[in-house]
Amino acid sequence: MILQSGELPRLAQPTIIAVAVVYFVIVGAIGVWATRRTKTASDFFVAGEGIGLFALTLAAMSATLSGFAFIGGPGMVYGLGIGAMFLILPAAVTASMTSWALAKRMRLLGEIRGLITVPDAIGARFRSPAAQGLSAVAILIAVVGYMATNFLALGLVIDAIFGTGLVLGVWIGMGIVLAYSVAGGILAGVYTDMFQGSLMAVASVLVFVYTLRVGGGMGGITETITAADPAFMGPFGKMGPLAALSLFFVFGVGSMGQPHVIHKFYMLKDPRRLKWYPLLVTCALLVTMLLYFGVGVSVKALVVDGQMAAPVRNDDVTPIFLLRFTPVLLAALVFSGVAAAIMSTVNSFMSIGAAALTHDIPVALGKRVTNELKWGRISTVAISLAGAAMALLPGAVVGFLGIFGWGLFATTLVPSLAIGLNWEGATREGAVSSIATGLAVTLVLETLNYKKYVTFLPGVASGMALVLSILVFFAVSWLTRSRAAAALDPDVKLVMSV
Repeated sequence: MILQSGELPRLAQPTIIAVAVVYFVIVGAIGVWATRRTKTASDFFVAGEGIGLFALTLAAMSATLSGFAFIGGPGMVYGLGIGAMFLILPAAVTASMTSWALAKRMRLLGEIRGLITVPDAIGARFRSPAAQGLSAVAILIAVVGYMATNFLALGLVIDAIFGTGLVLGVWIGMGIVLAYSVAGGILAGVYTDMFQGSLMAVASVLVFVYTLRVGGGMGGITETITAADPAFMGPFGKMGPLAALSLFFVFGVGSMGQPHVIHKFYMLKDPRRLKWYPLLVTCALLVTMLLYFGVGVSVKALVVDGQMAAPVRNDDVTPIFLLRFTPVLLAALVFSGVAAAIMSTVNSFMSIGAAALTHDIPVALGKRVTNELKWGRISTVAISLAGAAMALLPGAVVGFLGIFGWGLFATTLVPSLAIGLNWEGATREGAVSSIATGLAVTLVLETLNYKKYVTFLPGVASGMALVLSILVFFAVSWLTRSRAAAALDPDVKLVMSV
């Protein structure tokens, strides 16, 4: 999620427009290539299980970051101080936990059972169509809301570059992503992610160099800020320990429930290469986060030092810095990178949303779709139209949908998937109860917060819902522990023991 309302500064310069056009042409070419290789539902949803580790790493990184790393993130650092880093500090821990707890088991389970979705794994683990269907419903609700925030962000970027107006920008952005997603499915998305992820990493490193040059190095930046605002550079910034640690918990543990990332484990060609995944994805995330951190602290130092006026909105931090302190070609690369990051995430959401609608819900109801490739493409169009329409709702509503979506992924999937694939004592009753609890509690808490009946610090509402969902999972599984063995098939047990 980049912005909840407003618009980006005007970016309509010839170099920026030219780079953006070249970028969209490359994306279109990748889509055409992928279309020719997409012949089955497996190709469409899991890229035919033929993706190498390097491609998987870049795809996971691109889908994780979205445009927030380039626009919203630096603005958050500028406004809240070092405490905002707690949102990304779990990256190394999360990559390792996800790899050890989920990656190999999901890939092997997919190989044995022919699985293509995240709810597929939940249904296979607990031998429960109800758990599979309920998790698919939660994913579908979250996907549409999260897509709305990303379509809004993409529309803002397109409007800022081409001057299309926000409404037309949203529909153009949706149309571009939809075109290559419908034709090439996740295969087009993965190889587009490779291009986008490489672009994001290069741009981040170059911008970080300029932030150091402009701010007088990290020593100069630190001294300038500390002299005027000591709390900014404190361990928790201006957030305080509760909010900072809540972000660390939610984004650390909750990341193991983000289906647009963990779904990609099905695609890996050789699961033996997974031992390198934590190192590679952590390095990729840290490189890309250089811009997130560097721009936030550099602009704070420039404002404190009187070299630039305070931005009207925190989301203006990156555009203003780039347009004033970096070469226009680098600015163009970053703005194309913003669009790239958003499109990566949207494509992933399109795939998992279409899979939930076309595959998981019908399977849970005992009515398989006969032509999943055709209906997968139709479903992709349907949820994309819904997401774009929601993107044009009032900004605060779109922001609520994005926050609700991310929290819903974590609270409904982490217990049943991340814990369930590692604990033989888990039961189908525990899984269904935790998914239902996560769905209900996240909706209630985030709605109360949105309506301002109560006020939660960032990350606290989702953290509370996640903890409650995990506790319900353990409690109900313990109460129904006599049925645990019946919910575990021999092949699933074998995979869990690997």
